[in-house]
Amino acid sequence: MKCPRCNSDHIRKNGHRGSKQNYICADCERQFVESYERKGYPPEVKEQCLKMYVNGNGFRAIERLTGVNHNTVIHWVRHTANSLSDAPEVSEIPEIAEIDELETFVGKKKQKMAVDNCKSLETRNSSLGIRRSLI
Repeated sequence: MKCPRCNSDHIRKNGHRGSKQNYICADCERQFVESYERKGYPPEVKEQCLKMYVNGNGFRAIERLTGVNHNTVIHWVRHTANSLSDAPEVSEIPEIAEIDELETFVGKKKQKMAVDNCKSLETRNSSLGIRRSLI
């Protein structure tokens, strides 16, 4: 075994870290363990979580379905978003685009029922088909 910093063979044991043996280099005094395990999720899980986010799932829903903490998913989304370009290239912008129309009703659906004077009441009643004589 060699020191990862200086490649020296002068290595001593230096206690335990959890269940792993710690070593220390006698030359550069670097402390290390024999083998490191990569912590984290496999790339397939990260890709699955990002696809779920793009398809409209919330962070907590992704956490419930995959078991990955929602803060981790938020970090992945931010990291991926920072690596994307902000605007499309000029050559990617289409010259012709189809835009759908949307019509909405802006007016009021009901007649206002407040009575300001007798004439408006008479006009309103006649439009409703009610004929009553006023005093």
